[in-house]
Amino acid sequence: MPILTLQTWAGTPKEKKRELVETFTREIVKILGCRIEAVTVIIEEVPKDNWGAAGELCSERFPDK
Repeated sequence: MPILTLQTWAGTPKEKKRELVETFTREIVKILGCRIEAVTVIIEEVPKDNWGAAGELCSERFPDK
């Protein structure tokens, strides 16, 4: 039973989440040859204030426009 976990910044639109789940599921079924019912995708949204990259908070490095 494959479980895929994706961490991304908070605020991803529902349509994009749906596309991620559909794409990841389709590709893991193709690669592993498992049944679609066996695949679980978990999307964890993390606020930019709780994510750092290159020594900076992502909220400062990548401010919202």
